[in-house]
Amino acid sequence: MSKIPTIKSTAFILAVQSALFLGNVQTASALEKPGMNRTVLLEKKLELSSPNINTKMIRVAFPPAFKTPWHTHEGPGPRYVVKGTLKVVEGGKTNTYSAGEVFWESGELMSVENVGDDSAELIIFELAPIK
Repeated sequence: MSKIPTIKSTAFILAVQSALFLGNVQTASALEKPGMNRTVLLEKKLELSSPNINTKMIRVAFPPAFKTPWHTHEGPGPRYVVKGTLKVVEGGKTNTYSAGEVFWESGELMSVENVGDDSAELIIFELAPIK
């Protein structure tokens, strides 16, 4: 009986997750199927601050008119607005994002406010150095 080697490398796992999430995988048989539409929502070249990165995907729900206090996250990464409209203030810049839009959060001091009439949802993909 032969053993199948397992890969435990955090760097490898991070590279695969990042490639899949950010749309860097260029070839796959599913891309050749008629009716499928592939759109790159965000692409960012990234130099990692550490070879050991903890990745997280977090779903956040914002009630109508909710505003976060000023805060930071453990690491930068792409953010995807699932529903609603969010005003994001980060690094002295203010932007508004709606459902289906993606933005890059740098990890700087920030605030997020639901400026829509209904609840809003955000997916946070975070790349944080392991401490």
